[in-house]
Amino acid sequence: MSRWRETPRGTYPTTAANTIEIRIEKIAQLFHSLDPFPYREKDLDDDVEEFIVGWARELPPDKPLRIIVHLPETEASTPEAHELGAAFAQYFGYRARVIGLDLNELFRVGRRAMAIGFTVLSFSVITGQTVVNLAPGPIGRVIEESLLIFGWVANWRPIEIFLYDWWPIVRRRNLYQRLSAAHVKLRSYKTGDQKQQAIPGK
Repeated sequence: MSRWRETPRGTYPTTAANTIEIRIEKIAQLFHSLDPFPYREKDLDDDVEEFIVGWARELPPDKPLRIIVHLPETEASTPEAHELGAAFAQYFGYRARVIGLDLNELFRVGRRAMAIGFTVLSFSVITGQTVVNLAPGPIGRVIEESLLIFGWVANWRPIEIFLYDWWPIVRRRNLYQRLSAAHVKLRSYKTGDQKQQAIPGK
């Protein structure tokens, strides 16, 4: 991940609280090398995605995100450079939708698990009471309590899903939605020179 943050200290102004900065030598570094689609439709490189998402997690959640891409003048003047904003928006928007589908699937599994768990719990309670009526005494109570524990264990998974598992997925989906709406700005630099300038209109 560090290879995307190899900006010499003092080269750029202090990063704003809502800004992610990336320094590259070629635009192709940002995208998956095996993806045959145009840049606007390409998948981001795994390391690039991990770097951007990891940095975004550290930023305040109440401010819109900005992504600044530092790249050589020769790369900044290419048509592909001016499609980076659309490429980032499309990729992170797509990832947000995929994560949303994962969330829906988790809730679907949770509902099925809850139906099964409730059925098992009901069966355990009814069976336990029947055993107590047929075999009163310590043995009957032990069997009843064992069945009751078994019934609650069967509900452990749906309880975990609806109380805990969905929160991280929602946070991740929301983060990708914020990244899809991030303003992307290009800043060019001369090879071997630390000076740079913003690309007009970006």
